[in-house]
Amino acid sequence: MAKNQGSETIIAHGVRVEGDFVSDGDVVIEGEVAGTIQAAGDLKIGELAKIGANVIARSAIVAGEIRGNIQVAEKLELLSSARMIGDVTAMVLSVSSGAQVNGKITMDGREVKIKKEKEENGEE
Repeated sequence: MAKNQGSETIIAHGVRVEGDFVSDGDVVIEGEVAGTIQAAGDLKIGELAKIGANVIARSAIVAGEIRGNIQVAEKLELLSSARMIGDVTAMVLSVSSGAQVNGKITMDGREVKIKKEKEENGEE
């Protein structure tokens, strides 16, 4: 994944986040998240992570479990320990041997829209 100029947020193993999580930078999740996740940068989901959320990111590497839909603007990489239960939308998809995907996969080239707080407030 390309290095983002913004900051990196880490949700460590043993930490549980509930609600809408929005980041302008990169995000590393080793713990649990329930709600929604939006990362304008790159997203890495660790092997022990459990995500019960819809996810939107620029690119993502998944080693843990996601129960929800994921939309990735660039590349989504599902490692051998990944367990995906939900629909996948990505420009490029890499699925390692052993990864589980249960849902619809769409690779139609449509741009994934990553909302930023300024856009939501009508600012540019």
